[in-house]
Amino acid sequence: MRPQLTIKLQPGTQAPDFTLQDAAGKATSLSDYRGKNVIVYFYPAAATPGCTTEACDFRDSLTSFQGSGYEVLGISPDAPEKLADFAGEFDLTFPLLSDEDHAVALAYGAFGEKLVNGEIVEGLVRSTVVVDPAGNVALAQYQVKAQGHVAALRDALAA
Repeated sequence: MRPQLTIKLQPGTQAPDFTLQDAAGKATSLSDYRGKNVIVYFYPAAATPGCTTEACDFRDSLTSFQGSGYEVLGISPDAPEKLADFAGEFDLTFPLLSDEDHAVALAYGAFGEKLVNGEIVEGLVRSTVVVDPAGNVALAQYQVKAQGHVAALRDALAA
């Protein structure tokens, strides 16, 4: 396995646009959200303990985020069918998008080397990027922990 070079996004830079399928197979683009603040979070795998914790925290905080002017998009390498099962099982009410080839995660700096059970492996890095209404990066956080991340993000965004 040859490591892929990823460059982490910096505040003030243009967020890469993307179009991915959601859990229902519908194409969803970042540009669909132009004029809005968007929280784009990357998670490794639907229905795993950490990813479920994080997704449920986003679900439980969605009204607060939306009340403060933020939309939420979750992105993982899972197929749309798996995302549909995940969303249904945990009543997730925000779009989950499928990035099976990791192209968007690579563009956002959310794919690369990470430490798992004491081993360095290549994979999706749990990350969150907040995009402002003009499509620029307002905040970029990498290697975040599932537990407590959403609460810390709410504090950072005053949401």
